[in-house]
Amino acid sequence: MLPEQIRTFREVVTLKDGTHVLLRPMTPEDRPHLDELYLSAADEDVRYLRHNVKDPAVLQKWCDTLNYHQVLPMLALVKDRAVGNCSLHFFTGPKRHIGEIRIFLSREFRNRGLGTKMIRVVVDLARRQGLSILLAEITADQLKVIHAFEQIGFKQRCILENFFMFPDGDCVDVVLMTMDLRPRGEEF
Repeated sequence: MLPEQIRTFREVVTLKDGTHVLLRPMTPEDRPHLDELYLSAADEDVRYLRHNVKDPAVLQKWCDTLNYHQVLPMLALVKDRAVGNCSLHFFTGPKRHIGEIRIFLSREFRNRGLGTKMIRVVVDLARRQGLSILLAEITADQLKVIHAFEQIGFKQRCILENFFMFPDGDCVDVVLMTMDLRPRGEEF
């Protein structure tokens, strides 16, 4: 997909409870949406994230340096309120056929099917971008998230011991998961 096709991409998904959620790529003007999603998030949730999303400068940088060739961030909006963010990160060089998925949902939208729907949309966008493999790194203590990725088709490949360090210095294992996007050829 070309950047303009990405910029205009829209999909409405319906959750199990009937809530309609708009999924669309983040734009530079989405700073207020990032603020409402991340600045009010519980500290115990954001400690799992790679960036200090409580720092407004981090959120501003995401908007200022938006490049769909490097990262494709998707927002989930309910009545113009951000309730989730799922991003597809692209690699270069020998890993240019691989993308990485990261996801964050506001607490009140967890366990409602939104995460699964967002990941499915990003998987479809990854296929359209010509990627062959998707990967996800999930801390081993997030069993529900691991199970959700497995339901979509990701497979656990290995456990990386003490691979993620929380801000307080505690470490936790990470489950490395992958999904093969290559079409299966017919065998004769």
